[in-house]
Amino acid sequence: MKIVRGTKNIKGPFPYPVITLGNFDGVHVGHQILFRKAAEIAREKKGTSIAFTFEPHPLKVIAPEKVPPLLTHFHKKMELIEACNIDNVICADFTRKFADQRPRDFSKSIIKEKIGAKEIVVGFDYAFGRGREGTVPYLKKMGEEFGFTVNVVDPIQLDGLTVSSSHVRELIEAGNMESARKFLGRYYSIFGPVVSGYKTGQAIGFPTANIDTTKVQIPGTGVYAVRMIYQKKSYEAVANIGFNPTFQRDRLSVEVHIFDFSQAIYGKEIEVEFVSRIRSEIEFESKDDLVVQIKKDIEQAKTILAKLN
Repeated sequence: MKIVRGTKNIKGPFPYPVITLGNFDGVHVGHQILFRKAAEIAREKKGTSIAFTFEPHPLKVIAPEKVPPLLTHFHKKMELIEACNIDNVICADFTRKFADQRPRDFSKSIIKEKIGAKEIVVGFDYAFGRGREGTVPYLKKMGEEFGFTVNVVDPIQLDGLTVSSSHVRELIEAGNMESARKFLGRYYSIFGPVVSGYKTGQAIGFPTANIDTTKVQIPGTGVYAVRMIYQKKSYEAVANIGFNPTFQRDRLSVEVHIFDFSQAIYGKEIEVEFVSRIRSEIEFESKDDLVVQIKKDIEQAKTILAKLN
């Protein structure tokens, strides 16, 4: 899959371009249907499937105080889009100037002139242009003027709810990883470098990798059965997310105790997949009580993870 950063770097013409447009945070099952639909049409027409997206998140420019923690960072998003058989990703620089484009100007200068789109695939609630003025009916009108067809994908429902990035975010915040997995089509994961922590786990016999999780959506506090991925290899682990109330900490941390692992990974990027929440965070009366519970957590995590093999 080819990735183009910035609209000025678009090099056409493309054979029968079929594009889908959106931010695609999380690349949930609804997004995946858009990608596969675009790829299917392009394959039938011997054309090119293109995902058109943006960096940074639009709200970071339009309303910085409202920007949510991201579900996927850029590289993970690209990996997930490629898995849906998309040929090209065009990632526009989302600036104030870009945000202020009229829908017609975007349709003409980008969709028609830069890309030369023949077909577009969008979700039922897609909106674009300044103030989200460009609705699906308006996009169809632009298609009539500029020579492209618009394919609209109906809302995707799971458990009676419409799939959306905002709902996935709510599930993750609640620690409901099983439901989040259904909406994402995979286990939710976070990336980050391993950083120095309080070394509390090491002091009580359970060393942990502490992860810098700045700007990503962290699951709700508690203990989780997880898998840690490092250098493309997966390791079983248990993770604690919280404030370590037994030790009176005041900073939220993500700590991962990796089973049968002894490599030095400080400063290295790791990925943590959240499989299931085991329990909520508890304040213990003593370190000994905490150690007893950690041993129980490890056994429960191993039982949960063994079912995945």
